[in-house]
Amino acid sequence: MNTKIIQITERIAQRSKITRASFLRQIEGALEKEVSRNKVHCGNLAHAMAGCEQHDKSLLAENTAKNIGIITAYNDMLSAHKVYENYPDKLRNYAREFGATAQVAGAVPAMCDGVTQGQPGMELSLFSRDVIALSTAVGLSHGVFDGILCLGICDKIVPGLLMGALRFGHLPTVFVPGGPMPSGISNEEKARIRQDFAEGKIGRDELLKGESDSYHSPGTCTFYGTANSNQMLMEIMGLHLPGSSFVNPGTPLRDALNREAVKTVIKNAKLGLERAIGTILTEKVIVNGIIGLLATGGSTNHTIHLIAIARAAGIIINWDDMSDLSDVVPLLTRMYPNGAADVNHFHASGGMSFVMHTLLENGLLHEDVMTIIGKGLSAFTKEPFLQNGELVWRKGAKESLNTAIIRSVSDSFSKDGGIKILKGNIGRSVIKTAAVSDEHLIVEAPSIVFSEQEDLLVAFKKGELNKDFIAVLPFQGPKQNGMPELHQLTPTLTVLQKKGYKVALVTDGRMSGASGKVPAAIHLTPEAHDGGAIAKIRTGDILRLDAKKGELICLSDNFTDRTPISKANHATHYGRELFINPRKLVSSSEEGASFIL
Repeated sequence: MNTKIIQITERIAQRSKITRASFLRQIEGALEKEVSRNKVHCGNLAHAMAGCEQHDKSLLAENTAKNIGIITAYNDMLSAHKVYENYPDKLRNYAREFGATAQVAGAVPAMCDGVTQGQPGMELSLFSRDVIALSTAVGLSHGVFDGILCLGICDKIVPGLLMGALRFGHLPTVFVPGGPMPSGISNEEKARIRQDFAEGKIGRDELLKGESDSYHSPGTCTFYGTANSNQMLMEIMGLHLPGSSFVNPGTPLRDALNREAVKTVIKNAKLGLERAIGTILTEKVIVNGIIGLLATGGSTNHTIHLIAIARAAGIIINWDDMSDLSDVVPLLTRMYPNGAADVNHFHASGGMSFVMHTLLENGLLHEDVMTIIGKGLSAFTKEPFLQNGELVWRKGAKESLNTAIIRSVSDSFSKDGGIKILKGNIGRSVIKTAAVSDEHLIVEAPSIVFSEQEDLLVAFKKGELNKDFIAVLPFQGPKQNGMPELHQLTPTLTVLQKKGYKVALVTDGRMSGASGKVPAAIHLTPEAHDGGAIAKIRTGDILRLDAKKGELICLSDNFTDRTPISKANHATHYGRELFINPRKLVSSSEEGASFIL
């Protein structure tokens, strides 16, 4: 096992000693009270089973079988979640097959960042994660469940489900993925269409056709953004069945894996705390999740979400842990936006089983962890197949089937994981360097301060940005406006970079999981709303972003002496006014940007 990974894991455990012990006492106490429908008043139980079939009612009344609570994020507006439409009926039937019952305990909101990008609704996106955690807890609060099945895939949904499930950490929990849609047009073609539109070469009709040819059917979007990073995390953290993350929806193998997920949670419900979600999610498992994020070039959103997930389990991690792990974890994959391939190509080239094999083989993952299928992560180097209609696991690939997409540790794309921390007199921020070329890792240029991302787009269309500059977007942090993603900036800044200009971005907001080739110092803390130094920057200040040294500096002599500007937030529609109090309570981005933890 890599010595530095051991050291980082040990310092996390030491830092979390008190909070983790408190969490474990909590779940032990919850288990002692146990879930027993015999202890529920008859009136309570009658309500809980009134809508069930007679067979299920008998099992619930007798308290002789395990009852599994389903938390679903189904809606038919998200392509990734459309596949969950008929899951409850199927999962109930699988439960009956194994002598158990299953009920939909509750549903959680599931917004699509792809729909809300650049729109007012994006200001609710990050906060939706904590709402999902609260909704999960409400669904499970009925207290009549022995285990949990979580149906969720996309950006804030999986972290929210996991945070909520950890409040019931004494129960076994299995995440049930839906799988990616089949591949559409190539990611290179999609990127070209977006850039052509940004340059005014094509109109809206051509852009819409290109986008629709890419996002074309039920299933997860196929680029490697936050949604697919979620699936990777659930697998490498042992909360999915091995090899289940990227199996396409509507296939016999997908159905067989769903049946096995039900069988697994029922089995685990008979084992007490041994495979409970709170037991599984240890410091080692959190470190494995960070390593998976780094090795696959995953979404920067998880530099926030993983912190919140860990805190829900009493574990305290920070950006320094991630940056230090990045120094020793190599980049093993190239998926869009870090390459041309999509997750279907990744899966066919060896996928998660190969990634975990090469990491384990080189001592870069903790193998000695508990998972939903038992002790040890080595079982996750196997792949699922159907053999005469039965689900079996065979040894996965021991070498890459396409080295342009996935590589071994000894032949990595980069020696580090591509997520760094930038520090300086502007504050602390995250930068993803996995797709940034070496010549763009250092940018020193005058700043241009924009109030909103639309202002940058207007300036670009007027031809005012054909020069070296660092775009600064303050007042995009969680307390100000919910920390929206600034995804609209990516095509425009990429066009300018391709023209030969040195460009970069500095913001206390987020970029999408699709952030890519332009250096972007994001999640800056302290945020402008709190008087952070980003609110002191003025257009024309010379800034230096150095991703090699980990520096983010304003070089103006009087910078630190300035009074930060302020900005009112007048969010009065799209439901944003309902989140005034969460914006007051939310923690910083480095603390997980949560208003419930």
